[in-house]
Amino acid sequence: MNTPHRRRGARGVPRVRDLPTRIDATGTRRETDALGTVEVPADRYWGARTQRALIHFAIGDDRMPKAVYHAYGHVKKAAALVNGRQERLAGWQADLIAHVADEVVSGALDDHFPLYVWQDGSGTQTNTNVNEVISNRAIQLVGGVMGSKDPVHPDDHVNLGQSANDTFPTAMHIAAVRILHDPLLPQVSLLQEAIAAKSRAWYEVVKTGRTHLRDALPLSVGQEWSGYAAQLSDALERLRATLPDLYQLTIGGTAVGTGLGAPEGFGRAVAQEIAGATGHPFKVASNSFAAQSGVDTMVAASAGLRGLAVPLMKIANDIRWLASGPRCGIGELTLPVNEPGSTGMPGKVNPSQCEAMIMVCTQVLADDGAVAHAGTQGNLQLNAARPLVISDFLRSARILADACEKLREYCVEGIELNREQIDDYLARSLMLVTALAPEIGRDKADEIAHKAAAEGMTLREAAIASGHIGAEDFDRIVDPRKMARLRDG
Repeated sequence: MNTPHRRRGARGVPRVRDLPTRIDATGTRRETDALGTVEVPADRYWGARTQRALIHFAIGDDRMPKAVYHAYGHVKKAAALVNGRQERLAGWQADLIAHVADEVVSGALDDHFPLYVWQDGSGTQTNTNVNEVISNRAIQLVGGVMGSKDPVHPDDHVNLGQSANDTFPTAMHIAAVRILHDPLLPQVSLLQEAIAAKSRAWYEVVKTGRTHLRDALPLSVGQEWSGYAAQLSDALERLRATLPDLYQLTIGGTAVGTGLGAPEGFGRAVAQEIAGATGHPFKVASNSFAAQSGVDTMVAASAGLRGLAVPLMKIANDIRWLASGPRCGIGELTLPVNEPGSTGMPGKVNPSQCEAMIMVCTQVLADDGAVAHAGTQGNLQLNAARPLVISDFLRSARILADACEKLREYCVEGIELNREQIDDYLARSLMLVTALAPEIGRDKADEIAHKAAAEGMTLREAAIASGHIGAEDFDRIVDPRKMARLRDG
């Protein structure tokens, strides 16, 4: 964290040039930090501390999601504008930082954010990376010397009134809200609507139900699919319910929640700027100490993703079970043919979209477990596992959104019913005998069912042969449509 400074350009207001977001240079340049001099690639905007982080935290292949940096652009712009209004920055410095922050938000500077997820648990290296890139890009735009930190300093100007401890969790919440609003919630809603449409179209088609993977009472295909639609509606509502807490930002708390180094009301003013820029009702957290020492809100939001993954996996599994075959499985559903399913068996087509969804949901459940455990690492005044939390959350939200889109487009919308198979199963179901039990008693109904199974008879044949009920009464009582309680008309 830096202490407040009031810095103004020594040479007056510099002219901002219109330059593309690139550096036409080769080799390296020298950048400095508190530990000395570091050689940095000359065509990159980052500075010494980012370069050190690339060396010290080169762990695996997982990079900090670009969505975090885009969210950081909103944070830095809002802070600069507030600092400018309060004359803690010269007006031109504030405008210049805001201009470069817009480039960060747009993704124009994505190539200059190379850091790994695995870093300081508060996201210090990511905050520093953003500060250095904005500083050097601003210096380039006013014709300064890259790496000089003049006339826009990464700490004294870009990071003024801030700390990684309050800006990184702020960026986390912004990134989380943005990915929930677009694309996740819309894609899940579209899938839910497609499933609901199938439910309406198939509401009158009666089929055999199954419990314990065994034949059970009849219901309609539409009733079955209405359950899927309702599960997704409920999951959507639970996920939406996490948004109000995500709208609360830690900005203004600086290092430990006290706000030392930021003026009174700084956090509220920055949150208002972010709300205006994003169109979401962000506000400063009601208690900065809770917000910075824990990630409870992110844990709850991750649980919302888990709550979505669970019914999605159930739905995908049901679809592939019901479509199993085509001749030696259940075969009630016919899935669209998207691609060849086997390199060794000609003509084979697999339920590939369902399998992709199942793997996505498995990953989401694993990510949620990691986020929940990371949430326990709120030691004293700081949770030190934030990069993991936001990385796993964003991955889960992104793959769920994409998988919902693909399952809808390439599976659900093209599913057709195999009416012949459905009707045949229903006609041969022994569990229709349940309708007879109130009329002839449970023991006689059991006898009929066992007789039909043992002798390969239909339920009707076994019932009549038993002498317990006549053909006319059987046909009146054993009516699958009435058993499914379908409404008339």
